[in-house]
Amino acid sequence: MVSDLKFFIQPSASSLLTRVNQFLTEQRIKSYLLGGLVRDMRLGRDTADIDIAVSADALEIAPKVATALGGKYVLLDEVNRIGRVVLSSKDTKWELDFSTIEGSIEQDLARRDFTIDAMAIELETAFQSPVLIDPFKGFDDLRQGIIRAVAETAFSSDPVRLLRAVRLAAELNFKIESQTETLIQRYSHLIASVAGERVREELLRLLVIPRSGQLLTYLDELGLLTAMFPELVQTKGAEQPKEHFWDVFHHSIQTVAAVDFLLRQGDWEYADEEVLSAVPWSAELRRHFDQEVSHGSTRKSLLKLAALLHDLAKPQTKTIEESGRIRFLGHAKEGATIATDILERLRFSTKEIKLVEVMIRYHLRPTQMSHEELPSRRAIYRYFRDAGEAGIDILFLSLADHLATRGKQLDLAKWQEHVQMVVYVLARHFEEESLTVPPKLIDGHDLMDKFGLSPGPKVGEILEAVREAQAAGEVTTREEAFAYIEHLLSSSSSKR
Repeated sequence: MVSDLKFFIQPSASSLLTRVNQFLTEQRIKSYLLGGLVRDMRLGRDTADIDIAVSADALEIAPKVATALGGKYVLLDEVNRIGRVVLSSKDTKWELDFSTIEGSIEQDLARRDFTIDAMAIELETAFQSPVLIDPFKGFDDLRQGIIRAVAETAFSSDPVRLLRAVRLAAELNFKIESQTETLIQRYSHLIASVAGERVREELLRLLVIPRSGQLLTYLDELGLLTAMFPELVQTKGAEQPKEHFWDVFHHSIQTVAAVDFLLRQGDWEYADEEVLSAVPWSAELRRHFDQEVSHGSTRKSLLKLAALLHDLAKPQTKTIEESGRIRFLGHAKEGATIATDILERLRFSTKEIKLVEVMIRYHLRPTQMSHEELPSRRAIYRYFRDAGEAGIDILFLSLADHLATRGKQLDLAKWQEHVQMVVYVLARHFEEESLTVPPKLIDGHDLMDKFGLSPGPKVGEILEAVREAQAAGEVTTREEAFAYIEHLLSSSSSKR
């Protein structure tokens, strides 16, 4: 045990834990703060995740704490007796995970993952004269910046720790100790046995970290990346056309790194400030990519996931023409389907899956909007009609794809043309909402009443044609819309 230690915890957490301690003390239940909370308290890091071990059945205690504090109870693990209490205030959402102590606190800590998480402080004395319970010298590893497994069985007993080791090392800027690294490589295949939602949670936390493209390379060296995504195996060594600097697998990794670069989250070793300076960036775009999509995910993290998976279908769609030209016809559409299956397996939400699916399906569209000139208003309208709320994200994916295609062979002039197109489309999107979402001038009832049309697909086709004409600036009023429809109908009749 180590005494006279200095710990930091934000005042709101201190107030919350004081109330928890009061409740548990009244129930005569001994309790300990442990895990990541103790580690982060020592490092002076804020945390909203609090682990509390109790000398009672946590599944009986946690619901009572939730009721007493006005929170919500969530069953996490019935077998291992772990329950969660979720508390929300104006500015913070707290998650208190209650676990059941089996035996002594030292025995409980022996079942933890890493030495820096296998430390505890008795809750009752935490804010007076805290004494650190540290049977595995986690305090020393904390000072030296080392991630070390508590025991050789750490990963086989809970394989999600394989990912957590990498994530913790990246978050804290620590290094995984060599024997622990060897254990991860030995047990990497076990990540496939972990419940999808747990893999999703760790994966998303990894993708939030700056320079996550480099992390994916490390995950691959450890054997974890293809264990999580076996669909990536066939992309290794998959040859691409001569304009590509990397094979499909490494191109995918580099696309994630390029997203980091474009979102100002990391460097791109094959480009300098001149390449980045032209790329649009603003407070509005930052808010867009920071926007939460579902619990634990943002547009930023899902864009990186789409970047990793965007070319999954290239190996099976690859054809070589007589001229020697390599093509991947339909790979975007087929890749979107494969990515959907992967994200369903990992228990991503319907909203997350749809966003990634659309990004992959249409990742080639930005460069198809025009040839050697800026896209027309009609082309921009059609793009945002099809891409929907993923439109901005796809523009950045296309830029990242460009960088990861050319690598150090980047043609600055062609890059600037691509960037200019993206700048133009974004400007039109932000400045002219009527371009991407034209105001409604007429509806289906108008078509049926004025032109005697029957309900059916024809009505929808005409309304869409009117919206396109609005976006192109050809139609601006209700009267012009009717005149446009008369012309469409007469043209259609004359062709019969």
